[in-house]
Amino acid sequence: MASVLKRLARTIESRKGADIKKSYTAKLFSRGPEKCAEKFGEEAVEAIIACVKGDTQNLKEEAADVLFHMLIMLQSRDVTLEDVYEELKRREGKSGIVEKQERKEKP
Repeated sequence: MASVLKRLARTIESRKGADIKKSYTAKLFSRGPEKCAEKFGEEAVEAIIACVKGDTQNLKEEAADVLFHMLIMLQSRDVTLEDVYEELKRREGKSGIVEKQERKEKP
């Protein structure tokens, strides 16, 4: 499963600077991180609506869009999927309450 995300992340990274007439991803990158974040937000809202409505097929489709656009948003700020994995590993095995408190205590 993770290998699909890794391949997708590599493909998205390779689209930086590509021809915007041939690549939707390149077009988003060309519009800047703000637009990439906005598109991610739109897709997240669509996934939420599908969930609330109980439309599981649409939820699967929108969740795929969310992951895709999240990777674009991350790449727009040079944050890699590996960076996110490292953060998840750092949090692994910790209570969410403890982890959140540790972040608040950082200077």
